[in-house]
Amino acid sequence: MNWTGVIIGVISFVTIGVFHPIVIKGEYYFSAKIWPIFLIAGIVFCGISLFVDNIIGAATLAVVGFSCLWSIGELKEQEERVEKGWFPANPKKQKKTTNEDEEKN
Repeated sequence: MNWTGVIIGVISFVTIGVFHPIVIKGEYYFSAKIWPIFLIAGIVFCGISLFVDNIIGAATLAVVGFSCLWSIGELKEQEERVEKGWFPANPKKQKKTTNEDEEKN
């Protein structure tokens, strides 16, 4: 039996599950402006995966790398979810002012 595919599948599942709260907490505390960190981490993890001989290790690094890259878009979407009220906004962060808000004042 070859368990490599199943192991990589489990690793992918866990990685995606771990990145969900990372994106939520990252947007909550730092806003979507932290996207360059995810970009650099994604490139680094994918780059390192090219030099790992072990299939499971290389796949794990690549999955983490691409999860970092995917999180860039998720940060923006999380910002929109917060604006819609689906997730709590951090009261310590300044709220974006829109023209509509300025007209009310």
